[in-house]
Amino acid sequence: MPRADLRASGPRDVAGLGVARAVGFVAPALLLVGVFLVFPALWTLYIGVTDYQLTGPAAAAPSAVGLDNFAAVLDDALFTNSLWLTALFVLGSAVVGQNALGFALAWLLRRVRPWLRRTTEGLVLLAWILPGPVVAYLWFAVLSRDGGTLGLLLDDPTTAWLVQYPMVSLVVFNVWRGTAFSMLLYTSALAAVPPSQLETARLVGANGWQAVRDVVFPHIRGHVLTNTLLISLWTANDFTPFLLTAGGPNHESEVLPVLIYRQALEGGRLGYASAMSSLLLVGNLVVALVYLRLLRRRA
Repeated sequence: MPRADLRASGPRDVAGLGVARAVGFVAPALLLVGVFLVFPALWTLYIGVTDYQLTGPAAAAPSAVGLDNFAAVLDDALFTNSLWLTALFVLGSAVVGQNALGFALAWLLRRVRPWLRRTTEGLVLLAWILPGPVVAYLWFAVLSRDGGTLGLLLDDPTTAWLVQYPMVSLVVFNVWRGTAFSMLLYTSALAAVPPSQLETARLVGANGWQAVRDVVFPHIRGHVLTNTLLISLWTANDFTPFLLTAGGPNHESEVLPVLIYRQALEGGRLGYASAMSSLLLVGNLVVALVYLRLLRRRA
């Protein structure tokens, strides 16, 4: 049948399920998405245009304030500071750190002995699958000034790493914790690169970087984009930094999720915090749209 005829006849029911059965299969997933994603997002937008408070009269009967919360957020120095810190956190620990280390591990483990590859992958995965509070406690023990492991190893027990270098500590922590996903994704992607092309590049004298740039990267570009999108969104919305520094000292590590939490539950300004959450949601959508545009260009 010509392609024009296929388009005119509409979508084909290849599986033979029928519309009712097909809707029935996807209905549970749509229900979960609606309950846990769509409804909270709409509720956040609604609260963001009110003066909703955690306690007091505004908690019982909030009133609409329009876009006043959003205007106040954009004029808030704490929000600007958190936005900048979040960008540094995402760029340093996700876009650069996890991407680079994950690819490096996947590339280097291709030709090592199986027992060494399994051991390394197991250790990296262990950091990823452990619960956030457990990992944060372990790193707090490593970086603590009072008998911390790092201070003892460096024979410098007086340095308070989480106080003097809070953002550096958070970036290193997040790279260590989140590299496993990038490693697994790139390991799968590299398996699809034709070995013959790598061998041809080696025979013509290409070094390791040239082979990656000219042979490997064109094959895994889509994987790089997907990985960068996912780890960037996860990092931008990660609350684990609160467990290490609680945003301190003096707001020097107060990324957006931490600021939103403190404004909502410590300050009681739920409407104001919801406006911040809405702006963070818009930022996530912009990043996702940029990714889709780049992926479409690739196709």
